[in-house]
Amino acid sequence: MQFGRHAPAQRVIVHISDTHLLAGNRPLGGRYDTAGNLTATLAAVERTGIRPDAIVFTGDLTDLGEPDAYAALRAEVEPFAARLGAPVVWVAGNHDERPALREGLLDAAPSSEPVTGVWDLGGLRLVALDSTVPGWHHGDLDAAQLDWLRGVLATPAPLGTILALHHPPLPSHIPFFDILELQHQDELAAAIAGSDVRAILAGHLHYSTSGTFHGIPVSVASATCYTMNLQRPPQEVNGMDAGQSFQLVHVYDDTITHAVVPVGEAETADVFSAEWTRRMAALSPAERLEAFSRKR
Repeated sequence: MQFGRHAPAQRVIVHISDTHLLAGNRPLGGRYDTAGNLTATLAAVERTGIRPDAIVFTGDLTDLGEPDAYAALRAEVEPFAARLGAPVVWVAGNHDERPALREGLLDAAPSSEPVTGVWDLGGLRLVALDSTVPGWHHGDLDAAQLDWLRGVLATPAPLGTILALHHPPLPSHIPFFDILELQHQDELAAAIAGSDVRAILAGHLHYSTSGTFHGIPVSVASATCYTMNLQRPPQEVNGMDAGQSFQLVHVYDDTITHAVVPVGEAETADVFSAEWTRRMAALSPAERLEAFSRKR
């Protein structure tokens, strides 16, 4: 149904990040139930009723790269994705280990090569990059991966391209995150200049934020495991077991939106419904304005 100037979104993506699972569901940092928080996140996604075109996890899938942790993640996510009828896109993060990720999630031979991929979502191209640096926590994209990206982008996609990587090409007001930032950002900018890239999805920061990278919108999803308590001064920001969220990415013909969806359940008012929407749909645009916009 179209009530405003925009037709319904052409494509929808669920964007989730930083699950940080541990083998045996050991509490992360001795305090965070990462598996329980992931289960709650996936349940919240299902409550939206969305049937997305893809489900993208932007890295730090496990905390230590343990094979059993990847197996647990796959066992939780794949049935969920099957119910939604959507492919899963796994993006590597700095806490992941490339060989175990490839073997545990992709059924591929263990290898230290970057974990990259391209998905055609009905004309919308989704490109997964690997910004991890084996043995380190900061991010980077080497010349070979950027050359590969140039080749992918050489031919435009009908609905454009979205990039997904772990380390966002954005500043953070939290000092320690800038130590672990994505390096060689100028080279990334040169690789995508003049291309059909419309948005960049990322994680890493454990809080939701957004900005632009050389004119391209960048959206960072919060973490499912734990988030950052930004109510503290920047130099004292630490993790908290609250505020988890995911994002709904709606791709329209001329824009892309990124809605932050809290995971926690709360009592909700009962005002709007499918029946209300059907009644509005039966009215003309002028009648809808009269029925709903005019102040009484």
